[in-house]
Amino acid sequence: MPGREILKIDNLSVAFRTEAGLRPAVNGVSLSLVSGEILGLVGESGSGKTILSLAAMGLLPQNAVVTSGRVEFAGADLLTVRPDVLRKLRGKRISMIFQDPMASLDPVFRCGDQIVEAILLHERMTRRQARERALELLQKVGIADPARCLRSYPHELSGGQCQRVMIAMAVACKPDVIIADEPTTALDVTVQKQVLNLLRGLNREIGAAILLITHDLGVIYEVADRVAVIYHGDLMEEAATADLFAAPCSDYTKALIASMPSASAPQSRLPVITRDGSGMISSLAEARPAAKPKPAIDGASEPLLHIRDLTKSYWVRDNALATPRAFRAVDNVSLAIPSRSTLGLVGESGCGKSTLSRLVMRLIEPDDGAIEFDGRNLVSLGREEMRAARRDMALVFQNPYGSLNPRQTVTDLVAAPIDIHQGGRGREAAVAKLMDAVGLPRNAMKRYPHEFSGGQRQRIVIARALALKPRLLICDEAVSALDVSVQAQVLNLLQDLQDEFDLTYLFISHDMSVVRHVSDMIAVMQKGRIVEAGPAGEVFDNPKAEYTRTLLSAVPKIGNADPIALEAR
Repeated sequence: MPGREILKIDNLSVAFRTEAGLRPAVNGVSLSLVSGEILGLVGESGSGKTILSLAAMGLLPQNAVVTSGRVEFAGADLLTVRPDVLRKLRGKRISMIFQDPMASLDPVFRCGDQIVEAILLHERMTRRQARERALELLQKVGIADPARCLRSYPHELSGGQCQRVMIAMAVACKPDVIIADEPTTALDVTVQKQVLNLLRGLNREIGAAILLITHDLGVIYEVADRVAVIYHGDLMEEAATADLFAAPCSDYTKALIASMPSASAPQSRLPVITRDGSGMISSLAEARPAAKPKPAIDGASEPLLHIRDLTKSYWVRDNALATPRAFRAVDNVSLAIPSRSTLGLVGESGCGKSTLSRLVMRLIEPDDGAIEFDGRNLVSLGREEMRAARRDMALVFQNPYGSLNPRQTVTDLVAAPIDIHQGGRGREAAVAKLMDAVGLPRNAMKRYPHEFSGGQRQRIVIARALALKPRLLICDEAVSALDVSVQAQVLNLLQDLQDEFDLTYLFISHDMSVVRHVSDMIAVMQKGRIVEAGPAGEVFDNPKAEYTRTLLSAVPKIGNADPIALEAR
């Protein structure tokens, strides 16, 4: 049960230095963390969630400054203590799980060495003892082969495994406070559930207070004891989880909850958050243009994209001394997507979804099989023919950090397809319209990727993919980094574009609720194979494969849990 107050954030304000002066990011926020509880901090991208946590850890970027407030811990103000004192507290008494584990782990050191280093910095033990402790921690966080993980580099592990390594480092010294910044973003539903169960279990075992930062209300509902909602740097409301979801007080919280897609009751149109001139917030279903009738999903019509018996293998080795072995990432996959329809492709990390998307674009070459686009076999096309064919195809990559050139402005990034295929005609006007479409201000056009949050970067990637109005759009986790309000806007936008421009979508996602909302058909992928495929309603309501049932059981269910049981957690 929650106990004593252990961390208190009192009237904290943070601002960024700009040429025009200070730009507020956090405005007088007050929060407290109690030992043994999980406090969920919810808000949109850019709302100030991460800046608040970095300020508490003394890790603000150089262009940020604390303008007022205190962060009280162990009788001291963390904002004013000496740097050497703060270094001793970090990792030992207060630890942080960062949003992107692949970017937070050092790529040139083995994962075991990084955990051992974190232990030796704060604990009096030999390196051998620290290594044994690291092995024990990896077992505790659910790594299947902890000895192999110890000697592996980060790039040799999946995203879920890297996140577990980060959690192991965070709890290594049994801290009093753990700050988890988007710990389940971009994880598939089964790994997400495992990570959430892990955090809850560690919370109970070591009695640490956890500040869980996320834009996913389903995650909050699953594990948080209390919830604080932040918007544009302001704390909108704070309440027990059951109370907040049952009767939210602020208009913003009501709008957030209404904007969430549902796996059990899909809506034809998601409500989006709107604001009037006085700043009032509401959630309204946007008017939608009259939709064109979609083709019957009966196999009678010729599909726009037809994948036949597609296969792709890689040579891999488990360690430097092992003999390479063939790993079949895509195993005899066949799929058909009719024009103006959406096929949702779901499955766990590493099942082959992203590999399949790259095969369709021929960014990698298949070992066998055919990829027919509008009746043409893309596998047989030469380089120039394939280049021309890509005018009608676009791919939204999963990682916006790696798919945007940090040296180019947003205008140059979004206009790149226009420059290549249309000679740059009307680029400025086209980019401005795309900014409106994906919910970014037009003054963002002259800025660079590092000036945006992760969710904002993903919107830039989506805008670029839409620049040529392609016939086929492959969305590889296109909304995984977006908060629910922007996600609703983008999903509605994709629906509108499909109706207006006769678009066809291959929609890859780990979010089952989003897939249910957008898809006409669903294909479930496991270990490179399609284990189940069919109309969306049929797959969700009457799944035939055991693996599909496992995925659906891991989906967070808001509103279906017993509120009394929730209060008793």
